[in-house]
Amino acid sequence: MSDIRRRSMRKRAAAALLLAVLGLISVTPLAFGDKKKKKDAPAPAEPARVAAPDLRNSVVFPSPPAIPRLRYLDFFSAEMPEIPEAGKKQVKSSWMDRLAGVSPDSAKGGGHKTRFQLIAPYGLAVDSKGRLYIADTKVGAVFIFNTENNAVELIKHGVQAKFGSIFGLAMDDNDNLFVSDGELHHVLVFNAKHELQAGFGDGEMKDPNGMAIDAENRFLYVADTGLDQVLVYDADTYKLLRRIGTAGKNHTLTDPGNFSKPTNVALDKDGNVYVTDTWNDRVEEFDAEGALIRTWGKNGDGPGDFARPKGIAIDVDGHIWVADSMLNRLQVFTPDGRLLLGMGGFGIKPGQFEALTGLTIDKQNRVFTSEQMLGRTQMFRYTTNAEAKAEAARRQAELEKKAEERNSTTKPAADAKTSDAKPSDAKPDAPVPTQPEKNPPPNQ
Repeated sequence: MSDIRRRSMRKRAAAALLLAVLGLISVTPLAFGDKKKKKDAPAPAEPARVAAPDLRNSVVFPSPPAIPRLRYLDFFSAEMPEIPEAGKKQVKSSWMDRLAGVSPDSAKGGGHKTRFQLIAPYGLAVDSKGRLYIADTKVGAVFIFNTENNAVELIKHGVQAKFGSIFGLAMDDNDNLFVSDGELHHVLVFNAKHELQAGFGDGEMKDPNGMAIDAENRFLYVADTGLDQVLVYDADTYKLLRRIGTAGKNHTLTDPGNFSKPTNVALDKDGNVYVTDTWNDRVEEFDAEGALIRTWGKNGDGPGDFARPKGIAIDVDGHIWVADSMLNRLQVFTPDGRLLLGMGGFGIKPGQFEALTGLTIDKQNRVFTSEQMLGRTQMFRYTTNAEAKAEAARRQAELEKKAEERNSTTKPAADAKTSDAKPSDAKPDAPVPTQPEKNPPPNQ
């Protein structure tokens, strides 16, 4: 009986196994059929792309209805992600390609794709082609941005030159680039092709920072934060000509004409020199020979005050722009120190700043600022005095035109109302009778 039972159980197990295999065979074609149907199904439509808001007409200073004198344009910080073109087949990259940053798109040449990111931008300059140069102290490179399409090139440490801690930039009319290096205590010079041409200042500089070039007289001004001086060089022979300020006092001097950690320099059309005296929270102005003209500013957070001013630049109308690194604001002054405009504040929005440091204004009236905490450079457009006057005249003409249109429409209506109110058969008004003269009383 036990053998019979075992045979019966084996038969049942074999039957169950056979049924299971048949079930798998019958289900599998259906699964493959579903996959085939999914392949034949049309691809889902791509979601519509939402255009980014245009901030160029909304972020302006001062606010409407005043005529804007500064308009936000753009910012430069990091490479934007590539958006695939509609309908273009994308090449799938492996995890190793993604880790190494290799582009799998053979149509673009493959290989390593350049990725860039500003970390601590400082000095700024613009060449004759309108390209923006940014010295990044932590990256150890000079970034060159095409402001039209955001394409980027780099002057790299260990490739075109050896950098320590680069700070200031200055550009002459021949697109020769001057780069100050505070760690290596010198200034390097690159030609228009970004080839290293010379270096100077070894043994003369301690911590060179911001720079400015007198294009007419070919003088290069270097603010040395470590020496508390402004050094003046021949921009062609790189010979030291003179010094402004007193060295060796360990940033303790506060009297006019001396400095406590000067950081940046700017020049006006007359060759006058403006220096941000950072630790003294003021701006000092000198003539072309180095004689003191005036100083202005004090520590504080009120209008016209400073709290570590650093960047400085001069626009086409002769206004002095000062970037304040702690108050995170731009202030615009007349040459004698009268405040005209202030804007900014701490934040990440356009027109706000975090650790505002660098400042430059190019020949296209574009204003560039650099921020070390956010690792970005913002671009604005300055409205010149001539443009502001033209806009004021346009607005006045528009108001006068509207007033004439209102008068032309209201006068006929008023005339028609008057004619309707007077009847056609009305008699003319009778003259007022004259009063008889009274004789004066006697004895008067």
